Amino acid sequence: MSAGVPDRPVPAVAVTAAAVLGPLGDRLADFTAALLAGRSAVTLPAGADPSGTPDGMVLPVAALGPFGVAEWAERHLPDDPERAALLRRVAGRAALPARTAACVALRALADAGLAPPGRAVEPAVAGDTALLVAGSNLALAHQADTVLGHQRAPGRLRASYALTHLDVDVVGAVSEVTGVRSEGWAVGGASASGSIALLQGARMVAAGWAERVLVVAPVAELSPVEAEAFRRTGAMAYEALRAEPARMCRPFDRDRQGFVRGEGAAAVVLERPAAARARGAEILAEVAGYGQRLDARRGTEPDSGGQVAAMRAALASAGLAADQVDYVNAHGTGSVLGDRTEADSLLEVFGARPSLRINSTKPLTGHCLSAAGLVEAVAVIAQLRAGACHPNPNLARPLDPRLPLVGTRAERRPLRTALTNSFAFGGINASVVLRLPEAAGPAAVPSPDPVLS
Repeated sequence: MSAGVPDRPVPAVAVTAAAVLGPLGDRLADFTAALLAGRSAVTLPAGADPSGTPDGMVLPVAALGPFGVAEWAERHLPDDPERAALLRRVAGRAALPARTAACVALRALADAGLAPPGRAVEPAVAGDTALLVAGSNLALAHQADTVLGHQRAPGRLRASYALTHLDVDVVGAVSEVTGVRSEGWAVGGASASGSIALLQGARMVAAGWAERVLVVAPVAELSPVEAEAFRRTGAMAYEALRAEPARMCRPFDRDRQGFVRGEGAAAVVLERPAAARARGAEILAEVAGYGQRLDARRGTEPDSGGQVAAMRAALASAGLAADQVDYVNAHGTGSVLGDRTEADSLLEVFGARPSLRINSTKPLTGHCLSAAGLVEAVAVIAQLRAGACHPNPNLARPLDPRLPLVGTRAERRPLRTALTNSFAFGGINASVVLRLPEAAGPAAVPSPDPVLS
């Protein structure tokens, strides 16, 4: 075996909660229904010029919109006033990443049965639960707004900015509102952060370093400076189809033009399957394998060799052959070079196997940056449980006819095992294998039931 690839499969790790917060929904059932319906959250901001003329180059986005913890608490914690009050006190005035992370983390613990309404998390649970926060440089818009405000009125700078500009503020906020107090830190890997945090959490549980791990990926903010820099690299869609922004992100289509930014957060709870069963928890899915590899070069240009190595490492650690994978959630940003490179990588690993299905979630959610890998892992779990693959809604002219891409309508499939990819700037590649537990069958597709081919 190559370095870092185990000689035998790694122990599977149970996923006992998968929570999401974004413009497609803040509950798993709503998110699943939106995905299978092929509903895109991508729009142009109000007032943007759809003609594409120079207007400060307002960019399309799948925006979360104004987000307050008080409103979220009213929806999710109506019978838990003490926890709602704690959430408002701790995170109510924090930057957007900390606010979204605190909320989606509470949703995940509740869904896992670890935070019963009206009762604090049990001390034993809190002490045995580790926390991983996905991402770095999370609050860039908050930082830019604060710097500009300080230039205009230096005397109005809040001392709390010493904390709110740091990624560890997210760790602290989530830890306080949930009570978790084992190990914890932030895991940075650009667009691969969510997947890397997920695989690191699975490693911690499998190795016995933590009884369970709460993995949280906050909404990652960009200021106008970072967004414009991305546009100037040619990585972002901004010009064609501005009158129909939901069609602008076109992964694996010949007319692709770049990615569209999304704002989404996600959280999962990981634990040993035996421990989950012992406490009567439902196992939504299992993390069966994972691989992470570097391209050994700086920059934004993807490398097929690193992508192939990450996917093969994930399959090896799961004890799987490529033909045992039913579905691939591609990184699939819609970039001109990135999609061509990933297409080549997928064909090298899986071949042109007709029984496989491949899609990309980013036309629906936008590219959620450092949260993308975990948001997409939740999307994979949703599809596995529904027994259906969401559509590639903007696929009109496939880049490569050999790729077994899902079409423009959702497809019912006998799904059990999936692989999800995250490939980041800096040559960071991560792949994770997710599967349904042995006894599980497809869950009911949430209502309203989309038309499935």
